[in-house]
Amino acid sequence: ANINRIKRSLKNNKLITRLFNKTAVRKCNKQTDKPSCYAKRFAAKEAFSKALGTGISGGISFKDISINNNKKGKPFVVLQGKTKTIVQRTIKKRYKTFLTISDEQKYALAVVIITYI
Repeated sequence: ANINRIKRSLKNNKLITRLFNKTAVRKCNKQTDKPSCYAKRFAAKEAFSKALGTGISGGISFKDISINNNKKGKPFVVLQGKTKTIVQRTIKKRYKTFLTISDEQKYALAVVIITYI
């Protein structure tokens, strides 16, 4: 995700509330580098949807895909709402996601791997 593009998008509150839940908005708004925080989470949501094989279609919603961090900072994916139901129907097996997020100057990137357990 292009961090400058996200920075411009922050001026559009409707877009932010469409893409991110209240928890993510609170977290990113506390950060010194808000655009980077949002860009990394956006990249992770997009990477998850692509690893799933559906992209954002068929009822999958960016707002229902949350990116959280454990106490050591390791990011992980949490699904909610209709997206969680669709993913459970799509995968039909127990699964685990692995997520890595990084940023470098202008760009944020994320990689998601979904494995069956």
